[in-house]
Amino acid sequence: MSDFILKASVRNDLGKGASRRLRRANQQVPAVVYGGEKGAQSIAVEKTAFYKAIEDESFFSSVIKLMIEGKEEQVVVRDLQRHPFKPLLTHADFLRVDATHEITINVPLHVTGEEKCVGIKDQGGELHVLANEVAISCLPKDLPDFIEVDIAAVELGTTLHLSDLTLPAGVTSVDLSHGEEHDNAVLSITKVKVRADAEDEDGESEGEEDSSAE
Repeated sequence: MSDFILKASVRNDLGKGASRRLRRANQQVPAVVYGGEKGAQSIAVEKTAFYKAIEDESFFSSVIKLMIEGKEEQVVVRDLQRHPFKPLLTHADFLRVDATHEITINVPLHVTGEEKCVGIKDQGGELHVLANEVAISCLPKDLPDFIEVDIAAVELGTTLHLSDLTLPAGVTSVDLSHGEEHDNAVLSITKVKVRADAEDEDGESEGEEDSSAE
């Protein structure tokens, strides 16, 4: 679990106009933190560290230390709102977490072993990734940055499902907890499809040869 720390201040000047002024100052990002036994609190997060943190994929599946005027809150990101065409964050939602209560969160899947994969290297198949992340439930201390999927031994024609993933201790799949019918596919190794235009070219060349023979 990565260690991210963000500094923030309490935001008392509320409303859309206040948020616009805050963004225009270009120093902080409007946000709200909620959940747990406390009420929702409007805050402003220091922009530079925040923007650097979101460049790291693991930020979105980590417990974050949110320092609000010196007081620490343990949180996870619940939502980020972005400007429709500018590379700007317009608002963020943080959810408080409790060390004694499980949290539900999406974590990325990392495929490894592709260069050694039997189905690709020896059997001429190609990889199709069907899911980039998976919903898990665990205590904050057990939260992984990602789930690794090693495909080195996977053969041609194989489809891996959620039940084939090796989850860390203390981590469970949210979908599988709802029953076997939710055992969704995450990746497959299939035959390389022959391009239709290549087949057409072959057909045209054969036709030309037949014509010349007459």
